[in-house]
Amino acid sequence: MPWIVSDELWARIEPLLPKIERRHRYPGRKRLDDRTVLCGILFVLHTAIPWERSCHTSGGSAQG
Repeated sequence: MPWIVSDELWARIEPLLPKIERRHRYPGRKRLDDRTVLCGILFVLHTAIPWERSCHTSGGSAQG
């Protein structure tokens, strides 16, 4: 599955991503794991399905 990010590749990508601290006063929705999000983006790009449809199949929520 080409959309699965290997440990080796993730070790190279992770330091490039910004570290986002969660706000204490108004934390909002908890962030998804960055690696999981990247795998989702790669899945959509590889399968060429519309992004809106991917959220319904993976159990996420889509607004539209």
